[in-house]
Amino acid sequence: MTHRVALIHAVTVAIAPVQVAFREIWPTADCIGLHDDSLSPDRERDQRLTDIMCRRVQALADYAMLAGAEGILFTCSAFGEAIDRVAKTAPAPVLKPNQAMFEAALALGDRIGMVATFAPSVASMQQEFRDIAGRAGRSEARIDVVCVPEAMAALKAGDDQAHNRRVAEAAVGLGSHDAVLLAHFSTARASRAVAAAVGCPVLTSPNSAVSRLRSLIDRAC
Repeated sequence: MTHRVALIHAVTVAIAPVQVAFREIWPTADCIGLHDDSLSPDRERDQRLTDIMCRRVQALADYAMLAGAEGILFTCSAFGEAIDRVAKTAPAPVLKPNQAMFEAALALGDRIGMVATFAPSVASMQQEFRDIAGRAGRSEARIDVVCVPEAMAALKAGDDQAHNRRVAEAAVGLGSHDAVLLAHFSTARASRAVAAAVGCPVLTSPNSAVSRLRSLIDRAC
């Protein structure tokens, strides 16, 4: 049975990694993509998640539901509060980009490292991790984050190799943790380079999210 899934993007560089994850994990899914590439620069400009921005995120989710989506996956990590609002009223499963990855990381230990490349998203991601850990009774768990915005700059300039190298270099200092997370969908392309640089498990948000969304939709049917 084919299920329609909506992928809501705020940055172009997040699209290819989630497409790869679907091909590898859930190739029969009918994926529709909604892309507003003004959301991310507006978020960076405002330095906070405004009410207007939350309404724009809601409008994208509403359109996805009108298009027959049985589940929604957001692929940009800078809009957590807005996605939470969507999830409260949506008639189908809604996933934040890193939700499943954080839960998988907690299964590996309490000392988690993460490499990010988009600074405005870091604080909300750290809070999301703490919230998930708290609900799981794991208040002692912590996440140490290294942010390398120059890697994102290289990626936007079309230099994937420089992006992957910078992310892997940043990950080296986190190698003694129980797991290293690649914070954004866009950083998943560096997973092989990071795995070669550290001696612990490496988790990516698209793989974790696609697996979780498939499980949620299968259970609902």
